[in-house]
Amino acid sequence: MSKSITQAARTGQAEFVRWFGPLLDALRDLGGSASPREAVDRIAQTERVPSELLNAALKSGQSRFCNQVHWARQTLVWGGLIDSGKRGVWSLMPLGRDTRLDAAASRQLFLQQVKRHADLRQQGDGATTTAAALDDTPADTPQSDQDAALELFLRVARALSSKGFEQVCMRLLREAGFERVQITGRSNDGGVDGVGVLQVNDLVSFNVVFQCKKWEQTVPPKEVRDLRVAMDGRAEKGIFLTTSAFSTNARVEAERPGAAPIELVDGVKLFEMFKKDELGLKPRVVCDVDPAFFEQFG
Repeated sequence: MSKSITQAARTGQAEFVRWFGPLLDALRDLGGSASPREAVDRIAQTERVPSELLNAALKSGQSRFCNQVHWARQTLVWGGLIDSGKRGVWSLMPLGRDTRLDAAASRQLFLQQVKRHADLRQQGDGATTTAAALDDTPADTPQSDQDAALELFLRVARALSSKGFEQVCMRLLREAGFERVQITGRSNDGGVDGVGVLQVNDLVSFNVVFQCKKWEQTVPPKEVRDLRVAMDGRAEKGIFLTTSAFSTNARVEAERPGAAPIELVDGVKLFEMFKKDELGLKPRVVCDVDPAFFEQFG
């Protein structure tokens, strides 16, 4: 069920409030800006987030912890502490650079935003109320339309046959510039669903193997290790595509120093790639009103 920020306050489900201060601290530590992944990882490290939360998945298959941090970011955007600008980069506003938030201050900020959205809704300006789902992971900001598109995309992808999902991933890799992409289609494929070649330039190319899993459960590190074993002697790089999420240990395994690199594509990144190439996703422009912008003019 989708819940607005006001509904979250009434039902006591605003768990993301605890990450307000740590997110500001993380962005300061990272020089004032960071990618969402960098910010999430820094908070997990500095706050020693327990593995139970890091590996917990929502019904959409996405990370509950990432969902909470994205909600924290959006609320801080509404509060004028984080810039609402370029997608894919989170950066501090001047107010955010000088603001430290403890638990009490975070709660106060949250309640201020709850009141603002409640007042706007009473004024009949429903377009300013972001009714994003606390049970679904936003791609960057928790826009309700974005959430709905992501959830529908994952549901459609998981409904495909195993062969169908492999073929649509093959099409995606071709759009990304891979050549000689093919599905192995054999029971003795050695743990690999397909192979391809990435031509970097006229002189450099890489053999690549890929694995496709239309899962709902979190992908454990064993699956990443198995793909790396299957790469041996066949490719320089592996790609793991899934409709779910990767556990923290799986991501650590994929980036293990000295080991062959594995690129991880979770459900959110998969959605973004399909959206970028407009594969089965038709673009539609939706604008949200930013109350903070207009309030400065009285």
